[in-house]
Amino acid sequence: MDIKTGLFYVFSAVLLFASLRVITARNPVHAALYLVLAFFQASGIWLLLQAEFLAITLVLVYVGAVMVLFLFVVMMLDIKIDAMRLGFWKHFPLAASVGALIALEMAAVLMSGFRVTEGPRVAGVIGQPLMELDNTKELGKLLYTQYVYPVQIAAVILLVAIVAAIALTLRERKDSKHVAVSDQVRVKASDRLQVVKVAATQVQPPSAGDAA
Repeated sequence: MDIKTGLFYVFSAVLLFASLRVITARNPVHAALYLVLAFFQASGIWLLLQAEFLAITLVLVYVGAVMVLFLFVVMMLDIKIDAMRLGFWKHFPLAASVGALIALEMAAVLMSGFRVTEGPRVAGVIGQPLMELDNTKELGKLLYTQYVYPVQIAAVILLVAIVAAIALTLRERKDSKHVAVSDQVRVKASDRLQVVKVAATQVQPPSAGDAA
């Protein structure tokens, strides 16, 4: 067994363990952290398959952005774990059926034939050895030449989605307190501070000199 095979088994074992803990961990924060570990192991397997672009994209997009957002949402929300556990057995048959269906589909794909081959090569100049292709470079050429218009359309759709999400979040709400920035800029010190002279509520005790 070579080093690649050993790393594959190590990454796969840790990935299976992390995936199992994602669905069995009672704390949602722990489940999200186990999902981060699963993403890292999956990226390691992508590197073994010589798909370095997919591996880096998995780490940057899912671990660096999506999972950080998940952790912030989970930690900011007041999630009642006891109330969530009440409906576990009620939805267990449907969840088990969906999980079994996904497992059968993955087994069918893997059993049909999965072989790891060497990276693609192209013929070089006569008398020189074959040159290996760079996956990231070739994918970039393909995206920005043949599929440049779909990439631009997808970017515009994502931009519209971001603007729509901000517009929906910042809509006027009756239960939120806000102050206009223009009113804060035009404010004066006399508008904020007012000196009021209030009479004393208790009689001042006589001093030592007055008593003598």
